[in-house]
Amino acid sequence: MLKEILHFILHLRLHYQIFILSGGYLMGGVLAGEMDIMQYLIQFLNVHVLLFGGATAFNSWWDKDTGPVGGLKHPPKMKPWMHKLSLAFMFFGLMWAGAVSIIYAGIYLVSLFLFWVYSSPYGRWKGRPLRSLIAIGVSTGLNSVLLGTLAAGGQITPMVFLGSVGAMLILLSLYPVSQVYQVEEDRRRGDQTFALTYGFKIVKQFFVGNFTVGSFIIILVMYFISPYYGMLLFVGCTVSGILLSKIIAQLKGNDDEYKIVMKMKFLASLSFVLCFIVLNAIEHGWF
Repeated sequence: MLKEILHFILHLRLHYQIFILSGGYLMGGVLAGEMDIMQYLIQFLNVHVLLFGGATAFNSWWDKDTGPVGGLKHPPKMKPWMHKLSLAFMFFGLMWAGAVSIIYAGIYLVSLFLFWVYSSPYGRWKGRPLRSLIAIGVSTGLNSVLLGTLAAGGQITPMVFLGSVGAMLILLSLYPVSQVYQVEEDRRRGDQTFALTYGFKIVKQFFVGNFTVGSFIIILVMYFISPYYGMLLFVGCTVSGILLSKIIAQLKGNDDEYKIVMKMKFLASLSFVLCFIVLNAIEHGWF
């Protein structure tokens, strides 16, 4: 049983949630304009462990991957109780979200629903290239920023929403790239993913377009908060964009490129995570 519990923890992919997917939430803290630090940190765990972690385990149950997936090279076999517990994680997090506000819980519920329809065979948006972009973009990108802002004690203003759109585009720019080493497994399951449907050439073009527009938006938003923030994001986005473009241009879409793609996503996302930790510290006087 202990081994099964450890396997479930692996399927939560907590390192993936915290070091790759937390940039949007941290950006929301900067955009909030104020900081309820205790609530912000508690809800960080709610969003990234219960919601994102639970959704990832829920997805693993339906995918039944035998090959490498995002953040997990050798996914262990899941047991039926893990499916139930992944749902319990998300619904317990939803009740916990209600302690912040009705709006916060509503946004949380939207993400929960999109994760369900993304993975479940009753919707399986994961197997539809455009619907999968909507599900991941809104649940993990757009809503992550909004949840971070509200958890910090801020309000959803037009500027906050614009920033969340920018974060969503940057996150989505790398989403199809992570599918290129799973093409055969997706084809076996019958999932028509973005990479499988449109091919690797379009995946590369999709990255350039979305990363460029998303970067421009968040640089603009941060510049309005502080010109120094804008300049920092400009340097960070420019360097990241150039490095990522060079790496992606060399990819062939082979299964053995899993390590390269994961290192690329980890380093790119971690740079944004660290950047917004620093900006939160400056903006809210954490030093």
